[in-house]
Amino acid sequence: MAEREPPSVLTDFAFTTPLRVRWADVDMQGIVFNPNYLVYADVAMTEYMRAVGFPYPEALLPHGADIFVVNTNTDFRASGRFDDELILGVRAARFGRTSFLFRIAAFRGDELICDVRSTYVCATEGEQAPVPVPATFVEVVTAFERMKPQR
Repeated sequence: MAEREPPSVLTDFAFTTPLRVRWADVDMQGIVFNPNYLVYADVAMTEYMRAVGFPYPEALLPHGADIFVVNTNTDFRASGRFDDELILGVRAARFGRTSFLFRIAAFRGDELICDVRSTYVCATEGEQAPVPVPATFVEVVTAFERMKPQR
C-alpha cells in the first residue's frame, strides 16, 4: 500500500480563495454535507486555473486537450458549519504524461477541515482519447507553485 502524503497545511498553498458556507450546503446536523466538499474543490480548481492564466476550458482547448476527473480521495478532519468563512487552497502535487494530481484543501483559519486529492486526465474534447498534459500548462503551473510538483 502506498504511503499517504501528510495532511495539508495552509502554508503549502501559493493559491487560496475564500468561500462562505451557505445554508444550502449543510445537513440536518448543521454541518457541511460531505459531498459538498467536492463542489468546493471544483470551485477552487476553476479559480486556480483562472489565477495561473489557464481559465477552464478555453485555455486548454487550443492545445488539443480537455481535462476529466478520474479519481478523488477525501480526508475529513473537522466539520464545516453554516456561515463559516473557509479558505480553499489548491496546488499541483504531481504531473504525469497524460494526468496530473492536485491537492485541494478547505481550512477554517489554519484548521484543516477537508483534504482532497483529485486526479485529472488530459484527453481530446470529443473522443476523450488521452493526450499529453500540455507542456505550457506544466511550465506555468510549476513556476506558480510554492511547492514544486513531482514529475
